[in-house]
Amino acid sequence: MHEPYDKRLGRQCDFKVKYRLYKPEEGGRKTVLYQGIRYDFAYSDFGTNDFNVYMIWPEFENENEQVVIEDFEIIKETGTARMWIINDDIRNFHKDRIEIGTKGFMMEGNRKMGECEVTDIVGLQISKVEK
Repeated sequence: MHEPYDKRLGRQCDFKVKYRLYKPEEGGRKTVLYQGIRYDFAYSDFGTNDFNVYMIWPEFENENEQVVIEDFEIIKETGTARMWIINDDIRNFHKDRIEIGTKGFMMEGNRKMGECEVTDIVGLQISKVEK
């Protein structure tokens, strides 16, 4: 069972996205996707030789916008996810780049596994992360 990041990290998510994960024939995963996968994030201007991939992890939601917590609940190819900036040291960098409509990719290493678009800013604008 997945422990929601808000409980684990003691704060709100930074922003929310709508996403579309790539199918295997598009270069996406060939295995079942599970909650807790630590896809990283790259901005839409990410290039093929670019290594600007950030530890911003998704936490997938179900159709009721609730965090998927059950191990057997399938993560769908499209949906919404809460996004969590893991490295507080670069939070200000992301504050200047993330806004509603910002587009990016969910990444496994240097491989694009899906695309996403910011739909809501939640806790990103909080200056200091209280733990």
